[in-house]
Amino acid sequence: MQSYDPYEALPSVPAFAVTSEDVANMEPFAPAQYSGKMGIPGGKDASPQLTWSGAPAGTKSFAVTMYDPDAPTASGFWHWAAFNIPVSTTSLPGDAANTDNMPQGTVQLRNDAGFAGFVGAAPPPGHGPHRYFVVVHAVDVETLDVPADATPAFLGFNLFSHTLARGRLVGLAEVSAD
Repeated sequence: MQSYDPYEALPSVPAFAVTSEDVANMEPFAPAQYSGKMGIPGGKDASPQLTWSGAPAGTKSFAVTMYDPDAPTASGFWHWAAFNIPVSTTSLPGDAANTDNMPQGTVQLRNDAGFAGFVGAAPPPGHGPHRYFVVVHAVDVETLDVPADATPAFLGFNLFSHTLARGRLVGLAEVSAD
């Protein structure tokens, strides 16, 4: 497992609390959060349940992302990117990204597997543990002007100048080489 933190290069912002019924910080994901679509047996591609609190005054919306910086690519791997989540939202149920449970007005971008919504963890067998940064971004505008066909990296570029605070947890996943 690498030690690189992809958020260290971004402007420092306050933190707020993010918890999940499906994963604890720096603990392994449950099988449901692995990717059956990418060939992991038992994977359900279910986005984790999330709850957050303590976003700062001035927050007008939220974005949620999941990123694997340990993927064997030069650019990591985006598993989830959702934005324009209403400020009144403080939780998402499990599998919200792949059902009709995302709040009205939310936009979900294509992940690096090529479809809008959530794709679960799928580290290459024998590659070692991967970290999955699940981040809730407190945003200073109600809607980000990001096209629905944009990439998660483009969303990140827009979040660079609109994030007031971040809450995060890191889930772990590993597949044995057997």
